[in-house]
Amino acid sequence: MNRRTAALAALVGALTVGACEYVVVPPDDGALASVSKGWTAVATQVGPAAGADLRIDLTIRNDTGDWSAMETAGAVLMAGDGAESSCTSVFVGTGGHRIAPGMQLRGYVAGPKATPNTELVRVECPGAAVAPGSRLVLDYHYVSGEYDYYHPDTGRVSASLEVDLDQIALDLQYPIAEPVEGLVQPADAEITALNDVLLTLSGADRSASGLVLGWTTSNPGEYPTFVHIGIPPVIGEDGILYGLYESPDLESVPATPPGETAGWTTEVDVPGDVGGFYILLSVESKKQRLFVNYAIELGAL
Repeated sequence: MNRRTAALAALVGALTVGACEYVVVPPDDGALASVSKGWTAVATQVGPAAGADLRIDLTIRNDTGDWSAMETAGAVLMAGDGAESSCTSVFVGTGGHRIAPGMQLRGYVAGPKATPNTELVRVECPGAAVAPGSRLVLDYHYVSGEYDYYHPDTGRVSASLEVDLDQIALDLQYPIAEPVEGLVQPADAEITALNDVLLTLSGADRSASGLVLGWTTSNPGEYPTFVHIGIPPVIGEDGILYGLYESPDLESVPATPPGETAGWTTEVDVPGDVGGFYILLSVESKKQRLFVNYAIELGAL
C-alpha cells in the first residue's frame, strides 16, 4: 500500500468511527486544500530555493476548536501518479506554543535561547519536482486545551493532512482566519488567575528590539500568591509567532502579598515594522502549574 492509499484509508476509517477526523467541502475560493477537526494547511509558494531542489511554503491553521500546539513528524511529496519523494527538511509547527482556535501562522521563533531565529513554515524536498496533481502529505501531532505541567501530553493526537499543491493560497489574512466569538480579550481585561488573583496588562511599549509588556496582579486573599505566566509570545499581522517557547512555569514572578498588588515586565523581540499584535497568554489558574490560555488584542503600537 503506497502513502496516498494509506492516507485515504485513514480518512475513510475516521469517517466510519466518527471520532477525531472529518472532511468537508473546501470553500468556494479553493484555498483550503484539506479540512479536518485538527490542523489544516495551505501552500503559499512552491518552487526552487537556495540549497534545496524544491521548497514549499505553508500556512497552518488551528481548526481543532480549542487552543492547540502542533508539530510535524514527517512529510512526503506525492505526485499525481502516486510516486513519492521524501522531504528531509520540515519546519511545520507552532514552535511549542499553543495558539488560539481560528488563528493561522506562517512562521515561528526557534533555535537555542542565546541565538533564536525565525523559521518560516515550510518543507524542502531534495531532488523533487512538482507536477500537476501533486500533494504534500504531513504526519503531525497536536495537543489541545489547557497546559498541565504535570501531564503535558494529555490528549495528544496523531493525524495526517494533505495539501493540494495545485492550489496556491494568496492574500491570506493573519493571524485570525476565522473569528471565534468571545475569544479575544481587550487590552484592559481583568483575568482571574490562581487563588482568585486578578491579572491585568498594565502597559505595552515599543523598545529598541521589540515589545515591553507590563503586568499587574491584585491579591484579594489572605496568603501571598505567585501567578506564573512565563514570557508570553505575540503574533502579528505578518503571521509570525514571536517569542521562543519555554514552559510558562520557568520564568520567575514576584509574589503578590495578601490585599496588595505586584508588578513586573516581560519582553519579546519583534521587528519594528510589524503591528496588529495579539498576546498569546498562558495564566496559572485553578491549581498550581495548570495554565489557561487567553488572546489579548494589542493592535498597532
